[in-house]
Amino acid sequence: MSITSKARRDARKRKLAKARNAPTVAAAPIEPHADLRDEHGQLLGGIVRRDDEWVLGMGGKIAGGSDSAARVLAMLKRAAALHESQGTAVRLNVSTMLGDAAQREVSEQGLSFEQFEARLAQEMASGNAPPLHRVDADNEVRH
Repeated sequence: MSITSKARRDARKRKLAKARNAPTVAAAPIEPHADLRDEHGQLLGGIVRRDDEWVLGMGGKIAGGSDSAARVLAMLKRAAALHESQGTAVRLNVSTMLGDAAQREVSEQGLSFEQFEARLAQEMASGNAPPLHRVDADNEVRH
């Protein structure tokens, strides 16, 4: 074995190791806009904005995404109500941007947010609500 072939082999190994450890291309920035927490501050769910899509996360997993701010906010509010009905005190914090976008969206439909929530609940109960988009990610929501 020649000295140069060993040097090339070692250089190739170093290059591969460096490539493996190098950070990947930066993912799209994630902007947190809502979080649902229990009385101990434990994160139960949240909404983030990524690539111009509202992404809903529940229990540390991505539930899906939608272009509709009102839809994901209504779903997070349903989750909050479910936790409350099971005796878990929760706190829901919503960004102004998300709240305004949801309000604007339902206003364009000629509805109040409560009417929109009721219609969505009815659609979900009848099975006519379209599912959230699948979101390709590492399947975790981080704040």
